[in-house]
Amino acid sequence: MTMIFGVPLAVFMGQLLLGLINGAFYALLSLGLAVIFGLLKIVNFAHGAMYMLGAFTTLLGMQYLGINYWAALLLTPLVVGLGGMLVERVLLRRIAHLDHLYGLLLTFGLALIFEGSLVNFFGVSGARYPTPEALQGGYQTGFMFLPTYRAWVLLAAIVVCFGTWYIIERTRLGAYLRAGTENPSLMQAFGVNVPLLVTLTYGFGVALAAFAGVLAAPLYPVSPTMGSNLLIVVFAVVVIGGMGSILGAIVTGLAMGLIEGLTKVYYPEAANTVIFLVMILVLLLRPTGLFGKEA
Repeated sequence: MTMIFGVPLAVFMGQLLLGLINGAFYALLSLGLAVIFGLLKIVNFAHGAMYMLGAFTTLLGMQYLGINYWAALLLTPLVVGLGGMLVERVLLRRIAHLDHLYGLLLTFGLALIFEGSLVNFFGVSGARYPTPEALQGGYQTGFMFLPTYRAWVLLAAIVVCFGTWYIIERTRLGAYLRAGTENPSLMQAFGVNVPLLVTLTYGFGVALAAFAGVLAAPLYPVSPTMGSNLLIVVFAVVVIGGMGSILGAIVTGLAMGLIEGLTKVYYPEAANTVIFLVMILVLLLRPTGLFGKEA
């Protein structure tokens, strides 16, 4: 049997895959946070709740409306994103001129309301969403078994993450977004509807969280607390990558998933804290994060 530092190859690769899957979710969620903070300067503490709402919308859509997984991949981010746009227009816009702490407290309160409401109706026990028939089964690679759905999650997350990075950093739309947040008065003088850009950006960041929720529904139990359990880790990932850094969120999310997976192989006791240890080291050596820019 092939061994890697005393661990069977199958076990090592299996944990590596699990780490990459977790990293894909970290990347998607931290990307949404980075988009919202980097472009709007809003610390969105409701992000975990939006991820949870994405999973719940997918589950309830199947149970009550017969919406299948493939339709949910498109409809759920749209529905939750529209809800996020409503939150920005009705609530967040009223405190946009105030300190960032007000936005943090407001979104934290919203997260508690969403979670508490769903706990009241559905309880805390998780429900299962079936894996789509086309993505069931897996492949025997020779040294490990690769489930088809996990491979799909990894591929979909990477495509969406780097597609988002390309749009924001390499297209005219992305240039408008960045310019509209850095100098809104100038952009409005050129006829750009900056308030609409802000609303669409927040909705897009929320839609990324909802998309992650759709991907998570067949993998993890769908419960009202699934977002709050993940949010603190995702915030740590964002801090490591650099607050507001799009590329930093993607690369750091995938890397932290791998580090967490490898830690489970060689020192399981530290698996739940290794990301926070990395965050402490990064803040000590580079306070702006690995990809952050000096103010």
